Amino acid sequence: MDSFNYFNYFTEIEEYFWRKRGAHLLVSPLDWAIVETWQRAGIPLEAVLRGIDSAFESYQRSRRGAGRPLKNLAYCVDAVLDAAAEKQETSAGSGPEPKRNEKHAEPFSREELRNFLRRNIEKLEQAAERLHSSDAEMAWRIAQARRSLADMTPLLDSPAALDLENLERRLSAVEEKLSAALLAAADESLLVDIHTELDRQLAPYRRRMSAEQLGQLERQYTRKRLMERFGLPRLSLFYLN
Repeated sequence: MDSFNYFNYFTEIEEYFWRKRGAHLLVSPLDWAIVETWQRAGIPLEAVLRGIDSAFESYQRSRRGAGRPLKNLAYCVDAVLDAAAEKQETSAGSGPEPKRNEKHAEPFSREELRNFLRRNIEKLEQAAERLHSSDAEMAWRIAQARRSLADMTPLLDSPAALDLENLERRLSAVEEKLSAALLAAADESLLVDIHTELDRQLAPYRRRMSAEQLGQLERQYTRKRLMERFGLPRLSLFYLN
């Protein structure tokens, strides 16, 4: 997957799903959590789009698809995994792809990256101040994440070529630590509400998913909802757009 597709993974899938559905509707938190599970599993964008095509074809042939649009990506999970497995088998049979030496333009300008870091630093600072009196421990952890982001800004001013993958790894590591702290600090009632909300949305599709898929989806959905609940930004470059 080239760098443009890699960092525009979410946007590409979202826009493709819009086109297939024929309506420019907001993608739900469940949809975003599903895309995150695909991204973290390393499923290539090409396989995701092919799987979405297959899912739409299957849905349109079904009784449920008679006159009703496919509403979310949960219906596409099996087809995407099948497409990913098929692509992997094809790649294994054809041998490694030859390396290409052509250079690609950076997917984001330095200024876009600076603005992204700056916005997230400001949001983290605001969240830390907001929680300072009610949850000093969480405020400290958020402030720590803010400092980590601030330490990354000099990378964008270096004349050397920017290693986006290294920057993404560092941002993801900060988000992982922050997410773990949120999960530990969350009230049991809040977690129950989040899981109940997810169960309700997944009810029509649960039997189509394996226990592993459901576990991954629950983790991603919970993370997304907790970040929203505490007013925290997503730090990965996948959210730059």
